[in-house]
Amino acid sequence: MRPSALDPLFAPATSLDGIGDKIAGLIARLVPTDLTNRPLRVGDLPFILPHSVIDRSRRVAIAEASNGGIVTLTLTVGAHFPPPRGKRNLPYRVMAFDESGEIALTFFHARQVWLEKVLSEGARVLVSGKIEWFNGRASMVHPDHIVAEAEAYQLPVIEPVYPLTAGLSAKVLRKAIAQAMTRLPQLPEWQDAAVQQRLGLPSFDQALKTLHDPGRIEDLSPEGAPWRRLAYDELLAGQLSLALVRQRTRRLTGRPLAGHGRHVAALLKALPYRLTPSQETAVAEIHADMAEGDRMLRLLQGDVGSGKTVVALMAMARAVEAGGQAALMAPTEILARQHHATISRLCEQVGLKVALLTGRDKGRERKALLERLNSGEVDIIIGTHALFQEGVDFADLALAVIDEQHRFGVHQRLAITSKGNAPDILVMTATPIPRTLVLSAFGDMDVSRLTEKPAGRQPIKTVTMPLERLGELVGRLREAVAEGQKVYWICPLVEESENVDVTSAEDRHEALSQVFGTQVALIHGRMSGSEKDSAMASFKSGQARILVGTTVVEVGVDVPDATIIVIEHAERFGLAQLHQLRGRVGRGDKASSCVLLYKGPLGEVAARRLAVMRETEDGFVIAEEDLKLRGEGDLLGTRQSGSPGFQVARLEFHADLLATARDDARLALTRDPELRSDRGEALRLLLYLYGRDDAVRLLRAG
Repeated sequence: MRPSALDPLFAPATSLDGIGDKIAGLIARLVPTDLTNRPLRVGDLPFILPHSVIDRSRRVAIAEASNGGIVTLTLTVGAHFPPPRGKRNLPYRVMAFDESGEIALTFFHARQVWLEKVLSEGARVLVSGKIEWFNGRASMVHPDHIVAEAEAYQLPVIEPVYPLTAGLSAKVLRKAIAQAMTRLPQLPEWQDAAVQQRLGLPSFDQALKTLHDPGRIEDLSPEGAPWRRLAYDELLAGQLSLALVRQRTRRLTGRPLAGHGRHVAALLKALPYRLTPSQETAVAEIHADMAEGDRMLRLLQGDVGSGKTVVALMAMARAVEAGGQAALMAPTEILARQHHATISRLCEQVGLKVALLTGRDKGRERKALLERLNSGEVDIIIGTHALFQEGVDFADLALAVIDEQHRFGVHQRLAITSKGNAPDILVMTATPIPRTLVLSAFGDMDVSRLTEKPAGRQPIKTVTMPLERLGELVGRLREAVAEGQKVYWICPLVEESENVDVTSAEDRHEALSQVFGTQVALIHGRMSGSEKDSAMASFKSGQARILVGTTVVEVGVDVPDATIIVIEHAERFGLAQLHQLRGRVGRGDKASSCVLLYKGPLGEVAARRLAVMRETEDGFVIAEEDLKLRGEGDLLGTRQSGSPGFQVARLEFHADLLATARDDARLALTRDPELRSDRGEALRLLLYLYGRDDAVRLLRAG
């Protein structure tokens, strides 16, 4: 049960005055958490933090005010000029003056009675807003604040500015947040006193109050104490929930998986190349983990093409040697089929039985496969999330390997855990993740890193080219295709859009088909599985030489003889995504190139992104640059549980707090595994407050 102290914050936002369903829907767009499965709550509003401030302390005379600046003027009200009868579309003007000159205060659709009351002729008032000059005359349209001079104390000197969305006014949002703030209950302190003192953090409610009612501009800085307090709370909640998952997954006692070594040796012999030093290290770390009595929970990080699948295969072979089964789960069907093609070829040579299970398998075939899996006849099964649905039963699942970890959150980790006798878990990602993010999303895991490219891989030459030179590029591709080369051409959209001025995959496919005829294939996410398979097969076989597609080819599509990739409107893609896409080429032994086609003029960030792509192929360098350029935002491609879509924390400012939060969370659970002490009960409140209810359920599940 959720602690009753939090009830006021979990009430629907529509219980606040002036907030109906429509306004709640608009405010929900501003909330940084995922609200797809629940309505907006009162407790969401205080976490909508201001992005800047208006300083209304600047008091000047009319003549000194600069065009477009926000100023506060002390005025004497002069004459009123309402619009003529029947001309409601014309503005209502009130002339006012000070010793330096005159200004027109302009109002559209104004109520005359109200204006005559707040701006009565001859009154002395303070007016604050944006001033504009036309032909030497000053004007202020709809001043933000009007107060009598005697009530100057009512004017906010430092006023927070909130993010807005179409249809929602700043006034309505401010009023809603102010109401929500009055509902904040008195909550016990969940921070460790020594940590709080060392970091110089205020209390939770003091931090929120300062951010929504700042006394100084510095109060709103993400690097200031109030914001750091809330960021640390959020990071601690995240690390605590990861530590609880780790505690729960480890508590289901693992078993030592030590094999006879013959399968692993035979696979190594069957490989057409030697493992790289970092692959050898990763295999050794994984095998050592598997031999322990505790369960393995390890993240294998490796850049595109660094050979993660082979490392995973060595781990799966070890699980089979120890008498168990292994499963490999991929995020898409294309990738699952590709893993199956690669792995089954090698496994056939050493007598390991491999099967493929996807959502497409139906009827008798599916039933027969599930029976073979349940009887233990299948050693290694490869598939999509269909592997962990009801009705899929293993004889003895000893190891689960998950590819592209950022697409699988905490729930999925637990679903897998329930499938076997506490299987070891190895997760792989080709998204190069900066160290700080590894800590935030995977604080419950040990990490292995693959740092080299496999032997024989060629560097990829990356060039940038403006769209104006498209004709020249197509001419060069003609020569490349005539020589037998294969080309990926990536577009940001599937079909033409009225809102975005970019060429879609369908349009580009049509345009290139006029030049290259049937040598151009098309692939995108809206096609059926069989249509995608057919497009891929035609590209792999060489019947098609150019594959036009969207980012559906980003993850794991493997055509070793593709040597050129063109990314159209490269300025619209993030760095991590550009890097993933570029990794589709350079997989064979021929020199490869990546052409980044852009539409100028480029903004500062887009120009830097393209420059980084030209300068380096190192995914980890690229990831660190990406973090600098756009914050942690959506770095991992999705904002699900298990990836850092933070409400308050911004890793470009708060990364230094992560390690402290992880140590703090682990220590708290070592001292109080069930969170029953006074601090433990307070930490439960923190978990609910930051939407980590799953972690509290783990405590209850024991």
